[in-house]
Amino acid sequence: MTGREKKKLKISAARTIPIQSSSRGAKTLVSRGSNSIPTSLTGLPSAIDVEKFVEARAFEIDAMHTAMTTASASSTHRVWQTLPRHLRRRAASHDVRRVPLRLRDRARAEMDPVRKKALGRSMPKRGKDKRIGRTESFLKRQNDKTWLETHLWHAKRMHMDNIWGYRLAISPTEKSYRPSHRASIHGSILHDASYYSLVEIACQESLLITMLNLFCDPQGPGPGSKRYLSGSRVLETYIYKVASYPYDLVAPVTIIWKPLSKATSDPEVLNQSSASKKGKGKETQHSPANDSTQSNSRSVWLRFHPSAKTAVVDILKQAASNALASYKITCKDGQEAILEIADLTGQINVFEIMGPKSSQVIKGALSPVSTEIREDFSQFWSSLTNLQSSGSVPRGMVIGFKVNDPRLRFPPKNAKPSASRSGNAPPANIILPSVQLASSEIWDDTTRNGLSKPRFKKKDIDERRAKNEIPGTPLSVLRQDDRIPILLIQRSIESSTSSDNQAIHGWTLVVPAGWSMAFFNSLIFTGTRVAGQLERQTQAYEAATPYFPRDFPFTESYENYARDREEKDRDAWTRKPPAKRVNYDKINTINPWRADWESILGIANEKRQDSEVGTSFVPSQREPGESADVTQQQIVRPWLLRGSEVPKILSTMSSMFSTGAGLLSEINRQRLKRGHEYLPKDIKPADLLRGSLINVKVTLCLRGAPQDLAVIYSLSDDLIRRWGKLIHTRNLGMVGGETPEEFELANLVPENTAIIGHVTTGHYSLARGHGFAIGAISVTHLLELEQQGMRLHANQRTKSPLMLVVVRNPDGQQCRVAHLEVLLDV
Repeated sequence: MTGREKKKLKISAARTIPIQSSSRGAKTLVSRGSNSIPTSLTGLPSAIDVEKFVEARAFEIDAMHTAMTTASASSTHRVWQTLPRHLRRRAASHDVRRVPLRLRDRARAEMDPVRKKALGRSMPKRGKDKRIGRTESFLKRQNDKTWLETHLWHAKRMHMDNIWGYRLAISPTEKSYRPSHRASIHGSILHDASYYSLVEIACQESLLITMLNLFCDPQGPGPGSKRYLSGSRVLETYIYKVASYPYDLVAPVTIIWKPLSKATSDPEVLNQSSASKKGKGKETQHSPANDSTQSNSRSVWLRFHPSAKTAVVDILKQAASNALASYKITCKDGQEAILEIADLTGQINVFEIMGPKSSQVIKGALSPVSTEIREDFSQFWSSLTNLQSSGSVPRGMVIGFKVNDPRLRFPPKNAKPSASRSGNAPPANIILPSVQLASSEIWDDTTRNGLSKPRFKKKDIDERRAKNEIPGTPLSVLRQDDRIPILLIQRSIESSTSSDNQAIHGWTLVVPAGWSMAFFNSLIFTGTRVAGQLERQTQAYEAATPYFPRDFPFTESYENYARDREEKDRDAWTRKPPAKRVNYDKINTINPWRADWESILGIANEKRQDSEVGTSFVPSQREPGESADVTQQQIVRPWLLRGSEVPKILSTMSSMFSTGAGLLSEINRQRLKRGHEYLPKDIKPADLLRGSLINVKVTLCLRGAPQDLAVIYSLSDDLIRRWGKLIHTRNLGMVGGETPEEFELANLVPENTAIIGHVTTGHYSLARGHGFAIGAISVTHLLELEQQGMRLHANQRTKSPLMLVVVRNPDGQQCRVAHLEVLLDV
């Protein structure tokens, strides 16, 4: 038979349902004679035993289910298409070995026969001298970007893009938006964050603290506080240009101090580590010094976003120069200090494991070495099993230890909490941060360089596993196996606002370079989902925290992000025909592709006038008053108000008659905490207040979902009363659906003069079940909204009055009412 006849016969057989001829379970009580007249009841039993009848029909029921399955599979699906989406592989369509063992026979029958080449021969191959190896081919493709060690795994399963000099994963190819959110809330999700920049600074402790104070955010505890100086916790803060606070925000930064230990105070160890660091891209300024100076030497790591690497390196150079200059002035004995700045990007790999099950994943995938006999570490490691969330651990806690090669215990098994008699997991023993617990050998250059390449390849590990007498048992650890030092850091994505408790907790795993795939395979085999850039952004959005650089206006990284997004969206809009794209002129959208922050602050015209004055010719003869107006014109500098003491700053401003003077006094107070001078006298309080922007949360009260770049409008007192009455009736359940009054209010678009801000990130929030957005407005308009709320709710005794605004998407004409709240840091 031909192939078509075979397929037709196969489909026909699949759609045939077998039957049974005998009818068990029926009993004939009435006898029929030969002369009886046939009726519709002829042949039917006179009585039925229900139990036996169902047993007799079991064959037909099973045959029906089998026929339904085989009929659909034989006509429209192949074997590899019947697998769940997360188990499907593209290679399974032509490689039988990529299909599970139970389905290989059917898959082999469905495979097309191997067709011979048309010409009977293959194309001529390159000569041996012209062939390019696999490694050389991969290196050649990394001329204009860098691959992570897990690149090949991600490239087969995720959409990739060139960002910040790397080839990074954007999102999985399968539909995973909701499953990724569920994993971060109820399970665990993994992200490879090895692309983050890492810089190490080593010098005398007092000099290092002076250097860090020059560019770190002065709000909250500083980098030299006792809480972080010991190295048992990490500090999350912001980097500004040297002595430029509150202007020139650069990027968020994570500061990790090297823990104090006996080896740190040993001069010989310091000399060896200093010699090993030479010639590795470090900028060293040193001269002979005594052992007493080197005995106080400390090291610190700075982790920050790769988009701000150039700016941060320039800031570190300037801060090092200023710190060394001040040290020479204050040093009385004439000793010179050693200050080293090393770029460790590429020497450390970082994984972010978020979710309540992240502790059990780490406990199951990692195996500490037997020499880890520290009592505090043993207590911590045993508590990971019953730890319901890493949020129970002190924030930023650092744990350092050594683990065996994770490939020896592959495949891993998740640790399962032990249930108590009541059915709930017993409480875990919480360990406080300590220097001994945070100590790790990963800080040593010699140790990291020795582990840059695993001693045994995967092939060698598989050969050892094949010689096991009992298949599937973990391999025994040999003396020559690698012991890898790692760091485990508690990580939380949370907002300090009590009304929005959507925090996500997890761990940051730091491993040496060369070991990404060894740890990555063990972590994802536990059922952990893998996140790309979009999933990581969604975690910050659902936790109501700003994400860098998307939610940080007036930073250089944000400007680059906004420019790239504007070009991409504009090109996509231009490629569409006029009948299939939004007419922004008709719906009165000023700029649908980029937020105009200068217009919101009211400084766009001043910039334009300044550029015209700078480029035009100045006459040689003019009036004295005219000369003063041109030369003394000041431009308002925009800046973003961030930090842990923002509520105190806003409270002080509101309590003073002159809000600008209150803001200036608070900024100068923060600068004095880090030894900075007052702001220049030419900066007026009104200009400082006028150029300030602040992040806010926008929660929709009724219906709608805000989009990125949506416009935030302020409302008049009358409209606020009408919207408030409608919200009150809706909350009481008196009205369902969209009422005519709501439709009328939604179509009232305010004037452009009522624009107070823009949405930077917004859509439908899965954690809240309604529209939610993160945006930014000017501080001046924020104070006006607070005064308006206090005026309209004078009878209510509330410290923070309800601030109502309306939000309009760039491609729509309807305004949705929302509640606005200041976005605060933890």
